[in-house]
Amino acid sequence: RFWNKFLHDQGHVPTSEPYQKRTSQGLILAEDGRKMSKSFGNVINPDEIVEQYGADTLRVYLMFMGPFSESIPWSTKGVVGVRRFLEKIWNMQEKVAKNEPEEVTRELHKTIKKVTEDIEEMKYNTAVSQMMILVNKMQAAGSVSKKTFETFLILFATFAPHLAEEIWSALGHKKSITIEAWPKFSSKLVKDETVQLPIQVNGKLRGTIEVAADISEKDATKLAQADENVKKHLEDQKIKKVIYVPGRLINFVI
Repeated sequence: RFWNKFLHDQGHVPTSEPYQKRTSQGLILAEDGRKMSKSFGNVINPDEIVEQYGADTLRVYLMFMGPFSESIPWSTKGVVGVRRFLEKIWNMQEKVAKNEPEEVTRELHKTIKKVTEDIEEMKYNTAVSQMMILVNKMQAAGSVSKKTFETFLILFATFAPHLAEEIWSALGHKKSITIEAWPKFSSKLVKDETVQLPIQVNGKLRGTIEVAADISEKDATKLAQADENVKKHLEDQKIKKVIYVPGRLINFVI
C-alpha cells in the first residue's frame, strides 16, 4: 500500500489505493484478554496446539473464534469444542446411506448458500457455524446420502483440508478433493417451508403462529385473529389497519 501511494504521488499509477476494499484482521488476544506477550507469559504456541489437536483443528478454530476484523481472546475450551466437531465429521462416514430425510437435503442447500456468501464477505465464523448446524442435523437424522456428505466435504475442505481429503479418499475417490467444482445451491430448497410469524397489536407482540412461508396476507390475517391471546386484545376493538410483512410479522392497528 505504501509503494502504491508513493507511485501515485509520482504520477506513475492512476489510483491512490492498490485495492477497492481493505479488511484488517483483529488480534488474537490471550485467554486473560490481554495482548499476547512474553513478558506477560501468556503466549500460545501454535505448534503445541497442532501437536495436541491437529492442524485442521487449529485452522477451523481460528476461523470460528469470532469476526475476522475483531480482536478475540483465545480459548482452549473453544479449541477442544472444534476438535469434537471434527470428530463428529469423521464419524459421519458410518452414517452414509442411500437415502436421507428431506430436511437434511434442505439444510445442505442452505449451507452451500451461506458458506459461499460468507467466504466472499470474510465471515468465516458464521460459515463454520452453519456447517455445524448441518452436521448436527445429519447426526440427528441418523443417515446421510453419499452425495450430500461429499458435497459437504467440498465446502469443508476450505477450512479443514487434511480431514476432508482423508475422508474423500476413504469414500473411494482417487483424485484430490481440491480439484472438485464448488457446489451450487437450489434456490427452491433454500427457502423455508414454514416460518414463525409474530403477531402484534399496536406494535406490541401478542402471539406467534407457524405458517407457510408463502402464506397470503388474507390467510395470515385469519390465522392471526384466531389466536386466543390475540383475540383478547382485538375484542370489541375496531381494526383500522393491518400491516403485513411476508414472513416477518403481522400488526393490527386498532
